[in-house]
Parts: sequence; structure tokens; C-alpha cells
Amino acid sequence: MLVGRDWKDINMIPWLSSCKEFFFPSFCLGCGCQLANGKLPLFCQDCLRSVDYIFSPLCSCCGKPFLQGDDHLCGQCLKKTFYFDSARSLAVYKKPVSTLIHDLKFSGSLNGLGSIKSLVAGSFFCSSMKEPDYIFPIPLHAKRLKARGFNQAVMLAHCFFPFWKERIKSGLLIRHGDTAPQALLSKQERRQNVVGVFRLTQPEFIRGKRIILIDDVYTTGSTVNQCARVLRQAGASSIEVFTLARAV
Repeated sequence: MLVGRDWKDINMIPWLSSCKEFFFPSFCLGCGCQLANGKLPLFCQDCLRSVDYIFSPLCSCCGKPFLQGDDHLCGQCLKKTFYFDSARSLAVYKKPVSTLIHDLKFSGSLNGLGSIKSLVAGSFFCSSMKEPDYIFPIPLHAKRLKARGFNQAVMLAHCFFPFWKERIKSGLLIRHGDTAPQALLSKQERRQNVVGVFRLTQPEFIRGKRIILIDDVYTTGSTVNQCARVLRQAGASSIEVFTLARAV
């Protein structure tokens, strides 16, 4: 039986929660409508239903989703050899997931990180990946990092793998070339734009190691592939890629 203040404390919890929602209401991060509560992810039902998760069938290499059939190599992966072993993404790059990424990268808003963590926690991709020795967020050039104030890939890595946070390393793989934003370039320009811009500060630490690369969006795979190339040349035994979204 509850005695003293215990029953009052328990009864206060829903009251305080109601007050919080009244004075500090939550809004959908996708469309901006007011939400009934602040439960994560902060999406209304319509936006939550619009999250297009990527499941099988898909390309066994780059993770491109197929409409039907079994997992197999897509046309691009049949013609081209990537340096990574596999790439997987949580969802298709479209609203509301694209809004989360845009707000994080270009508005500097960290409000969506809790919702991203919630979305990923409800999926199976992270738990199905091989246990890594290192997790490398795709690095930003020092100039862009200074302008933005943070590397969104580092933030995402902590959302994706909170149980492996001690393995997230942001100093071994660096970007020494200041290139044009990939989003402004064509497919061919994207490939050329990132050639030779990544390097390892201590390549001797990579030999025989299992690596996971983290980025926000997989578009052509050019950026993660160049990072994987550097890691492969240093002797990495396996390289998996995980991104929040994939352009389809």
C-alpha cells in the first residue's frame, strides 16, 4: 500500500505531463501540425505512415529496393565492383525522413535526433549488422565542419548504435579535400568530386578490422565507396555501410 507522498507523486505524473503538453506542445517534424503528445517519433499519423522503410527484396550489395522477387544484385552492382561489402538504408529518401535530414544538415536543428533514434530502434538493420571493431562516420572537411558546427554523420552514428558508442571513431578517417556539395552535382560529377579526398591518419589500425561506415543519404554511393576504398587498401576485413535514407 502506498503511504505518505507516494500516491500524490504518482497522481502528479499525468497532471504534469498534461501541463507540459499545454504550455509546450509538440509538433510534427514532418508537416508541422500540433501533436496530441510528445511521444517519439514526433510525427503525426499521416507522416508516420509515409515513412517508406526499406526491406527485402533489395540488392544484396548496394541495398537498392526492388518491387518484387528475391534479394539479388542490381544492374549497377553487376557491372561495377564496390569496395564495401554491403550498404543498407533505413528508409527511402522522401518526406518526412528527408525533412529530418534537411533540418539537421542545413538548419542545424538537433530536434529530430530523438525521433531518428526511435525510428531506427524499431527497425532490424542495425541489430542485423556484424559486430564491428570500428564505426566511422563519413567525415566533413574541417572548413565545412567549422561552418556547420557538427558532423551530422557523427550524430547519426550515436543514434544508430548507442550500444556500440565506444567504437565510434571520428579521427581515424579524415577528409583532407574541400569539395563541392554532392547534392549540387550530376552522377558523373559526384564520382569525380570525391576521388582521393579521404585518408587514414593511422592506417596500421585498420588491418583485419570490421568497419561500419555511417552517412545520412545514399545516392550514387560515390562518397561511401571512396571511403571504403581507403579502408580496403589499409586491409579492412569487412566494410558495411548504413545510412538513414536512400535516394531511389
